[in-house]
Amino acid sequence: MRRTGAGRATALLVVLGAVLAVLGTGTAQAAGYRYWSFWEGSGSGWAYATQGPSLVRPDDGSVQGFRFAVSADSQDAAKPRSSPDFAEICADTPAEGGTKRVALVIDPGTAADAPDGETPPALRTACAQVAQDASSAEALASVAKPLRYGSDALLCAISGYPASGCGEQVAQGHGETATADASAPTSAGVASGDDGSDGGGPSAGVLVGVGAVLLLGIAAVAQARRRRG
Repeated sequence: MRRTGAGRATALLVVLGAVLAVLGTGTAQAAGYRYWSFWEGSGSGWAYATQGPSLVRPDDGSVQGFRFAVSADSQDAAKPRSSPDFAEICADTPAEGGTKRVALVIDPGTAADAPDGETPPALRTACAQVAQDASSAEALASVAKPLRYGSDALLCAISGYPASGCGEQVAQGHGETATADASAPTSAGVASGDDGSDGGGPSAGVLVGVGAVLLLGIAAVAQARRRRG
């Protein structure tokens, strides 16, 4: 009987270890989205935009950034790799009455985030001189055509990059498309699940199951020790 109790405890702990190993693998390979993220610059750096570029109407002297990368959510999103320096970007664009100047940083990202078969163009900056009521999207269109948008107004391509795809879900760290019907990011960030999670970690049901296995394992070990005594 002592051996049976100890054997059960060992078996339960082995099951627990296997479950935790599966969870660890799932978390390490959490899905992300390949998309153009939108940023607003200031003296303190870059802040992830809370609205899409078609809704933001920047003031004269603003700096806007666009970065192409694979990101799980807004907390994970890669920032543009150039500082938001309006004076430098718009140094050669004098102010004109009836217009505003918006400095733009367009960062196509790295080869690691590029779709298969594509090479990201070089990072560039531009000073858009547009009407005073122009949106960030209109400022971008004035200097970086062609732009490509999805059916949900998601910005898919800047200056033709990438040539195809739009907010597709990929396995982070592998550059492989995970699913064709995954929820795409919004125009200002990545869409979360209905429960507010980013889909990168284990579900609540799985965690409850792990907890149950752990409790059973502890109980079996305790029982086996009592029998030995």
